[in-house]
Amino acid sequence: MAITQNAYSTYQNSKIMTASPAELTLMLYEGAIKFCNIAIMGVEQKNVPKAHENIRKVQNIITEFRATLNHKYPVAKDFENVYVYLSDRLVEANVKKDKAILEEVLVHLRTMRDTWKEVMRLAGPAR
Repeated sequence: MAITQNAYSTYQNSKIMTASPAELTLMLYEGAIKFCNIAIMGVEQKNVPKAHENIRKVQNIITEFRATLNHKYPVAKDFENVYVYLSDRLVEANVKKDKAILEEVLVHLRTMRDTWKEVMRLAGPAR
């Protein structure tokens, strides 16, 4: 099992190191969605550490998105507002361990991911 896990880890690392900025952004959205789903499971299972840990992972990804916004484009302010809103909702979800709030955040993350996929498709192949 350790060999398989090591091979998978190597593959994942290679995938990240060779990804374009657009692909990395997509990976972050996918990660946020995955961690939000795991947090929802943690809330459902009344597993507070699992819920907390995964909400924090989503928050960290949102923080990364905010940090990388290019404010020379006016649309960055709109993204900033969305990211601030999501961050605030995640804090509330974490304090209350509220599944409904997490599901709301999940809807927004999926919409943003799907929009990003469409942008990538319209922009054509990376590199």
